[in-house]
Amino acid sequence: MLKVFNTLSRRLEVFEPFNPGLVLMYVCGPTVYDYTHVGHLRTYVAFDVIKRYLKLAGYDVVHVQNITDIDDKIIRRSMAEGRSWREIADEFTKDYLEGLTKLGIEVDLHPRVTEHISEIIEFIQLLIEKGHAYVAPSGSVYFDVDSYADYGELSGRLSKEEWGQEEFAKEKKNPYDFALWKAAKPGEPYWDSPWGPGRPGWHIECSVMSTLYLGSRFDIHGGGSDLIFPHHENERAQSEAALGVKPWVRYWLHTGMLTVGREKMSKSLGNIVPVKDLLREWRPEVIRLWLATVHYRSVVSFSDAALHQAQQNYERLANALQSLQEVLRREEYSFKLSDKGRQLMREISSIRRGFHEAMEDDFNVSKAFSYIYKLTSLVFSEILENPEATVVLKAHTLLEEVNRVLGVLDKFFVQAPQLPVDQLIELIVEVRRRLRAAKEYELADWIRGELLKQGIRLYDKGSETYWRLL
Repeated sequence: MLKVFNTLSRRLEVFEPFNPGLVLMYVCGPTVYDYTHVGHLRTYVAFDVIKRYLKLAGYDVVHVQNITDIDDKIIRRSMAEGRSWREIADEFTKDYLEGLTKLGIEVDLHPRVTEHISEIIEFIQLLIEKGHAYVAPSGSVYFDVDSYADYGELSGRLSKEEWGQEEFAKEKKNPYDFALWKAAKPGEPYWDSPWGPGRPGWHIECSVMSTLYLGSRFDIHGGGSDLIFPHHENERAQSEAALGVKPWVRYWLHTGMLTVGREKMSKSLGNIVPVKDLLREWRPEVIRLWLATVHYRSVVSFSDAALHQAQQNYERLANALQSLQEVLRREEYSFKLSDKGRQLMREISSIRRGFHEAMEDDFNVSKAFSYIYKLTSLVFSEILENPEATVVLKAHTLLEEVNRVLGVLDKFFVQAPQLPVDQLIELIVEVRRRLRAAKEYELADWIRGELLKQGIRLYDKGSETYWRLL
């Protein structure tokens, strides 16, 4: 039985989506004013793992992740660099999407704020009509926090003294009211509205786009823990006020921060590591495995040591999988198992059960990975010693299942449907073996080098040769 930690209730709850078999999930995406950094990636990988496990558990998942392409920071950068705000937004949207692709993160829909201005205006008008928002003399529109009785419950900030917002304006009824629509300032981009030219506030966009694509109630709202207040607190307030539903979101899930030393990685602190730079040093599978094997609520410390450990873990997984695949290529199916084979089958089943029990405990992937490590140990120490095809296939199937969550071994499972790649490689290896037997070493070495360029490494062991994908 899957349980998740709900930030709102501050406890583990049995996972029961509004619609059986269907999970609707919204994750806060980037404000595209700079390069996507590893701190962002921590959250994106975490929710990709959550989504993958939900799919493995049999759910259909719809994943929406917004792109904020108009914001104070985008405008400031455009003015500082003398470029249009749209050029800034497009440049860093492209960087964000390229990073997701390289890390194997798939999102069903990336709605951009500027494509949804009319829907945002309609939502704000609804809040005004219901008495939850007011138009200020400047033409800005603010949410009246006092009109929503449950404000502060999500963040645990129950005192009004703790409700300070990012914008200060004398025209607000209360200092803790927040902007839904910002009246245009000279030189800033704007859209026409019933209250005059302006642009959306930060919080309203997520309420509008999540509701538009997932409905008036959905199952998971995710993001970094730094968004709990004020962003998610404000989203919850304006959405439940406008839509008249409670809960608007059934489960609020938040990721732990990524730190450098003891500080949060952030642009304001100047300690960010852009994803594009990290990809120059580490293969994407290693970066993904590092982030995918940390519990989503834990704080993650960025360090070379952590990435080196992830690289070792990746190589161990890849070697175990390819060793099993080598056996499957040459071993024939057997119709009987030895006593040892039966024992190994039971152990593999126990490991699989442990993996799923860990994942059902609030997606505890760090504990789940300990079972994966146990499986690789079993592969190297016992399964490969006296391989039986049935046992090997069982272990291989479990690694394939695990990879549906981790997503780091995809290339080892992908085969061209009409091209016998393995057989072609085996044929080349056999040709090379015959060349070596004929003492045509120069040509044999050339074949070895050319295969290496294609990502295929050969291992000579006496008269036998084995191959692995890099």
